[in-house]
Amino acid sequence: MKEKLALLKLLADETRLEILNILLKEDSYVEKLACELSLTPATVCYHLKKMESAGVVNCSRSQFYMIYSVNRAIFDKPLYELIKKDDAVVDTEEKYKKEVLSHFFRYGKLTHLPTQRRKREIVLCEIAGRFEPGRRYTEKEVNEIIHAIHDDHCTVRREMIACGLMAREREMYWILQK
Repeated sequence: MKEKLALLKLLADETRLEILNILLKEDSYVEKLACELSLTPATVCYHLKKMESAGVVNCSRSQFYMIYSVNRAIFDKPLYELIKKDDAVVDTEEKYKKEVLSHFFRYGKLTHLPTQRRKREIVLCEIAGRFEPGRRYTEKEVNEIIHAIHDDHCTVRREMIACGLMAREREMYWILQK
């Protein structure tokens, strides 16, 4: 996020925006830019060095001149990619899940089933993770796995079926893929 902020601060300068507008049309060198903008070469060089260090422009040598060009990879991205936080939604969702699990699990045991549907789904998904996908279990095996987590294995088993995490047919149970 600091890099994005630095880039936005860098672009918040009229001279740098003028330089970028010229470089978007064609690659150029310091003296030519200075002449077009009616600035000293030292001033243009100062701004170009700042932009180069931020990765906004690229620099290459051509005979006696340093040629500057726009880093198109930065400007080809939509603005929302430039300002959005990286993985903010994922981090928030994972943080919420961890908080829910830490609230309802103590020492590996489920203290009680949550009343709220979303929290209940998170807890039941955690329990479903204890089962092997694709494997069929007898009712006794399911009860043993759930009983290691919570004393009321019947309610947890029914809730897992009701939420669509587990299926049952002729006293055989298996985890459904979500």
